[in-house]
Amino acid sequence: MGRGRAKAKQTKVARELKYSSHETDFDALQRELSSSSSSGHHEESDSDDQDPYDDGYDEYRR
Repeated sequence: MGRGRAKAKQTKVARELKYSSHETDFDALQRELSSSSSSGHHEESDSDDQDPYDDGYDEYRR
């Protein structure tokens, strides 16, 4: 089986995802986002969790 059949299947799946209308559960999305934000994403405020290899110059390298 060559690449043509695999590409055709990928194209079919991509087209289905693009043009199908899915019902979005915004309540579940809100619960997921609020639970992940309150579950310990406060790395900057904790000095105990700092990277020992971080030299503090990341913002200047970009």
